[in-house]
Amino acid sequence: MGIYLNPGNEQFAVSVNSELYVDKTELIKYTNSRIGKDRPLICSSRPRRFGKTMAVTMLAAYYSRGCHSEKLFAGFKISQNEFFKVHLNKHNVIFLDIQWMYGNALEEMKRNPAVKVVSYIQEEVIAELKMEYPKYVRDTDISLPSVLAKINAFTKEQFIIIIDEWDSLFREDKNNEKLQMEYINLLRGLFKGTPSGAFLKMAYITGILPIKKYGTQSALNNFREHTMVSARQMAEYVGFTETEVKTLCREYDMPFKEMQRWYDGYYFDKIGHIYSPNSVIEAVDSREFGNYWSGTETYESLMTYIAMDFKGLRQLIVDMLGGSRCSIDVESFQNDITSFNSADDVITLLIHMGYLAYDHKTKEVFVPNEEVRSVFLRAVKNDGWDDVIKAINASEALLKATLSMDERAVAQMIQEIHMKNTSSIVYNNEISLSSVIALAYYSACKDYTFIREMPTGNGFADMVFLPKRASLNPALVLELKWDKSAEGAISQIKSNKYVAALKEYKGNILLVGINYEKKNKKHQCRIEKYQV
Repeated sequence: MGIYLNPGNEQFAVSVNSELYVDKTELIKYTNSRIGKDRPLICSSRPRRFGKTMAVTMLAAYYSRGCHSEKLFAGFKISQNEFFKVHLNKHNVIFLDIQWMYGNALEEMKRNPAVKVVSYIQEEVIAELKMEYPKYVRDTDISLPSVLAKINAFTKEQFIIIIDEWDSLFREDKNNEKLQMEYINLLRGLFKGTPSGAFLKMAYITGILPIKKYGTQSALNNFREHTMVSARQMAEYVGFTETEVKTLCREYDMPFKEMQRWYDGYYFDKIGHIYSPNSVIEAVDSREFGNYWSGTETYESLMTYIAMDFKGLRQLIVDMLGGSRCSIDVESFQNDITSFNSADDVITLLIHMGYLAYDHKTKEVFVPNEEVRSVFLRAVKNDGWDDVIKAINASEALLKATLSMDERAVAQMIQEIHMKNTSSIVYNNEISLSSVIALAYYSACKDYTFIREMPTGNGFADMVFLPKRASLNPALVLELKWDKSAEGAISQIKSNKYVAALKEYKGNILLVGINYEKKNKKHQCRIEKYQV
């Protein structure tokens, strides 16, 4: 049993024995299904604190010949699988935590400037291989892929390679292209074709970023990727499912509706709603809901990314803060944190970092929940978006006035928000007006799901606010007009039967018509209760 070669199961045992462990052992069923198959290579990228390290320590505890884990897995889902014992502690495992090894290499460099990070990583693993295979590993060996190939050639033994934070060198030393290419060459030797195909039984790597694109010559394009854009078979293991969260709430007497408001929002086809594991556990452990992300390094990065000078980026952020879903292209992103060419690239990175959620069916991106919304709010406050912050601060009063059907107050507040934001974003048509209205109703996002351009069968309702499951507020149907009348907006809602699109919704509904007169820069508002 070593640090890198055939590690023990102590780290996973700590997780299992913790008070708030959630059983994700059926991930092993999927990894087992790849052993002996073409391309047994899995890359799972997900945000910080979404259980990446938990997954890799579990896999190491299951596969490693360096420990005995049958009792550790007893009672968990995977132990009921008929193939549970087939691979249990039967394989040579090489386990690498690249972030930890990178930190150690930097410490070594302080004592010896000649130390190189990628060489250090290989030397550390080769030293343990030499202890296990002294007949085949020489003191002069410096290439990890070559050593593994040689061991396999003489013994026919294969290895499962598990890497945690595989992309940390790209994130920690993002401008060091020489280091990155040395690292890519190491990964290519480990995972790209012969002779790695002979010594490699399976590989599972995890990080925040998807695999970096190098045109058609990607070093790792033979991996099966599972990302926040497309989780595929890994969706259930990215975070906590809604069923798992409900179970925790029952066991620890926590209000599920509030848990939902704070941490729901990520969603994958077939699996449904996904919650951040760390946030849920912290909330249950502390008995307090709040933001458990803002202390991480990614929060500092968020302010840098949203301040980038790409056309349309600021508008996208404002729209999503207002509750909008925005269409973007996630395909052009180069999967690193330096090669940005558009606002879409920045937004795609924020999806992978967990600050935005992505709907694979509609190709739309949005702010997932109250926790993340609070981080964005803090970031824009610190970045000088003064007019936006003023609009957000006024939004609570606007929502209250709307629900009270105070037409004059609603018109006046929207007018003030509109005028104060013209210095930041130009509003010169009906589409632009909808952006400022969405921002003006920022506070509504706590209790509502916001739908822009909702199809109704007779056109599109400009804005619909559907109460979330935890809210008792009425639904809101908003129609916007430009140089017409608020009464006409209400008439259009009725004549086009926009409310019919809400047939699954059984609660009360308010119809809200808003008109902007460009000549005198005045806003009008009409609010009616919908009569069935």
